[in-house]
Amino acid sequence: MIRHLVAAVLLAAVAAADWAVWLGWDQKYVEHSDGHVSGPYEAWQVVGLVAVLMIVGGVAAHRRYALAATFGITVGLTAAASYDWSDDGSGLWLVGAAAVALGTLFATGAATAVISAVSRGVRARGTAG
Repeated sequence: MIRHLVAAVLLAAVAAADWAVWLGWDQKYVEHSDGHVSGPYEAWQVVGLVAVLMIVGGVAAHRRYALAATFGITVGLTAAASYDWSDDGSGLWLVGAAAVALGTLFATGAATAVISAVSRGVRARGTAG
């Protein structure tokens, strides 16, 4: 029980640090010549963020910490997004943070469930023969 709690806290810290590395430094929007605005994040930054979380969450799930990965990553990413966006005076950062929380919870939960199931199957076949 304590190991799972420690794992969740560590995974939350990793997720928050991952946000800081990939997204936390980029706060500029880009206005294009046709007038549309994009940003502040580029696609490659989000891909990098997700790739790191997939690796970390996958390793945790394979090592039987799927629940810790699901909740730790969700809490860490949501906290980082909330901190990063909370200076928005409109209050819409709460909507974004809620979307991050729900999306991360469902995506991480699904991914860790699949990885856990596959890992259990591999372990079972390894001990049976």
